[in-house]
Amino acid sequence: MNKNYETVFIINPVLSDKQVEDTVKKYKKVLDKNKVKVVCDESLGFKELTYSINNKNSGFFHLFQYETEKLDFVKNLETELKRDRSVLRYLTVSLCKDALEYNARRAKGEFKKKKK
Repeated sequence: MNKNYETVFIINPVLSDKQVEDTVKKYKKVLDKNKVKVVCDESLGFKELTYSINNKNSGFFHLFQYETEKLDFVKNLETELKRDRSVLRYLTVSLCKDALEYNARRAKGEFKKKKK
């Protein structure tokens, strides 16, 4: 049975746009190579960090939401992220049905702030 996961990672802010794009493509290929069903592949943009990581106060955030039945895939992905010097931090969580419903509604734009 497939389980749903969400991985968010922060990419070093000193990298060029091309290097950030290449880093994201690298992990997208890892997902594709392992035949993982990608539900959401979204850049969350450039953001300030609450606290500095490796003397960096900001970073490029990226989100992958995916389905897999292979638990070892998640461990392998996290190992790759841990070894990558362009990634400051990452977090993978297992999603419950409420989180899946929320993400589907967010993807439709239900929570975007309306401009007055």
